[in-house]
Amino acid sequence: MNARVLETIKKSAAVPSMPQVVLRLLEIMQDPNFDYSNLVKALSTDPGTVSEILRLANSALFGIRNKVVSTRQALTLLGPKRTRSLLLGRYLVDALSTKKTASLDMSYFWRRSLASSIVAAHIAEALAPNQRDEAFIAALLADIGVPILAEALPDKYAPIIACYRPNSAPITAEDEQDAVEVSHAEVSAMVLTHWTLPESVAGAVNLHQSANPGTGPFATIARVLNAADRIATLLCETPEKTTISDICNSAVEFVGVEMSVLLKLLPIIEREIEELADALRIDVIPGNTYAIVAKTVQDELLQYTA
Repeated sequence: MNARVLETIKKSAAVPSMPQVVLRLLEIMQDPNFDYSNLVKALSTDPGTVSEILRLANSALFGIRNKVVSTRQALTLLGPKRTRSLLLGRYLVDALSTKKTASLDMSYFWRRSLASSIVAAHIAEALAPNQRDEAFIAALLADIGVPILAEALPDKYAPIIACYRPNSAPITAEDEQDAVEVSHAEVSAMVLTHWTLPESVAGAVNLHQSANPGTGPFATIARVLNAADRIATLLCETPEKTTISDICNSAVEFVGVEMSVLLKLLPIIEREIEELADALRIDVIPGNTYAIVAKTVQDELLQYTA
C-alpha cells in the first residue's frame, strides 16, 4: 500500500462526496448504542432524503401491502443498516453518473456490483446471518475504487480498465500495484473509512482481493466478498460451460458454504437484482440476461453434483 498515493486520491475530486444528511446518519450509527430517535431527527432535516427513504420503503424490493408514509415507519421497516446501505448506494449512483470515466463501462460496473451484493447477502445469510447487512453493503461498494482510479489516474490505470469488461482476464491487486502503486480494494476501503462506515465493512473490502484473508475479524466477510465477486462476474458474462463448475466450486469452497446455497439462489437472482436496480434507479439490466446465464450455470452445477 502506498499511503502517499492514497492520500492524493482521497483529496482529489475523484472521490464522491456524500450529502451532509447521509454523513450525519453514518456518524450517528458509529455508536452501537445510538438513539433511534436521533436517526429519525437527522434524516427528517432533509426533505429530499425523506422522499428517497419513503420511495425505497415502498419499492418492489420489500413488497409491502400498506403504503409507508413516515420516516420512522420507513426506518422501522428497513432497519438502520439497510437504510444506510440503500441511501449510500442511491447517492453513489448519482455521484458516479457525473464522473469522467469514459473508459469504464459503468453499465457493466453496476451489473457486477448489484449481482455481487445479492450473492454476498445470500452467502452471508447461510454462513453468518448477523453479518448479512455488512456483507451486502461491502459487496455493493467493494469496487468503487475502480471508477475513482479511472478518474484520478486515467493514463496509468488505462491498462487495468481495459480488463474490466466481460470475458476478460481478472484484475489482480498485483497488476494494479504495478500500474498505480495501490489496488482498487485499498482505494475502496479508504473511501469507506472516510465516509465513517464500520471498520468491519472497510476492513473486509480492503481484503476482498486476497487469496488468503486469514482468520482475523474481517476475514469472514472478506471471503464472502471474494466468492460473491467470482460468481457475480460469471453471471455478467457468457461463460464457457467447461469452466462453470470449477469456478463455482472454487468460490463456495473458499468461503465455506454448501453448493446448495448457490443452487437455491440462481432461480431467483434475476428478480432480486431487478428489484435492487429499480430501488437504486440503475437502468443497466437487459431483460432475462441474468436468468439465462443463471439457468446455464444451474444446469451445469446440477449435472456436476449428480
